[in-house]
Amino acid sequence: MASGGASDAEAELRRGFKALAVTRPDPAAAVYEVRLSRPAQRNALSPDSFAEIPRAMALLDRVPAARAVVLSAAGPHFCAGIELGGPGNPLTAPFSRGADPAAAAEGLRRAILGMQAALTAVELCRKPVIAAVHGACVGGGVDLVAACDIRYCSKDATFVLKEVDMAIVADLGALQRLPRIVGYGNAADLALTGRRITAAEAKEMGLVSRVFDSKQELDAGVAKIAKEISEKSANAVMGTKAVLLRSRDITVEQGLEHVATWNSGMLRSNDLMEAIKAFMEKRKPVFSKL
Repeated sequence: MASGGASDAEAELRRGFKALAVTRPDPAAAVYEVRLSRPAQRNALSPDSFAEIPRAMALLDRVPAARAVVLSAAGPHFCAGIELGGPGNPLTAPFSRGADPAAAAEGLRRAILGMQAALTAVELCRKPVIAAVHGACVGGGVDLVAACDIRYCSKDATFVLKEVDMAIVADLGALQRLPRIVGYGNAADLALTGRRITAAEAKEMGLVSRVFDSKQELDAGVAKIAKEISEKSANAVMGTKAVLLRSRDITVEQGLEHVATWNSGMLRSNDLMEAIKAFMEKRKPVFSKL
């Protein structure tokens, strides 16, 4: 990675965001936190949110010091879903009288695709993204965490897909990603009933990997996990994420072929030689910087 590109990305991060806060909480850890920062609106996803999430993920993808990313939220709730009725929301904007219905439909379609792309940016970031969920996670918030690589929550967390109760079909990724995470039956249960599930039930169905007793323990626990991941070979971590995502959407045979091709190049890495040498010398490995 060119140093100029990395420094430009770091400078862009320092310029800040409207709906997010992007920080490096521990200078000694190669972990960045992306925090939803509209607590007064329960972190509802606004047009600014949909513009800034992909921007933040693309910048962190370019920053060598970001080897893992934590997605969290300020205030008592993680996310109230898409902000309804706010300015600039194409989903609730009234259609102009006399407007061509086909043109209006195409405009709405493009708006939906844009919001989908904003959340897919979490997957496209090469660094692992870990969701730390507390309080309510509603609608678009579930879409967002479903795009993360790992999900943890505090025991006060709840999850709900409310779209069916709003007379719409969830369209930002939950219906596509949740069946692969929790299974078709559980995904259909959540999407068709619109019922709220607790942290315990989310853990039972596999939506989250672990439940912490409090938000404080969640924050500390996720920070520890993210730091541990960041200390591993960045090439191995990013490669594992890439192969997992690719294998999710193809057959087992195709996935095996893909990882064989991947490793035919990556097994020659300096990190592998360092890992073997460190194991033999009974010390902690020092992996290459990005």
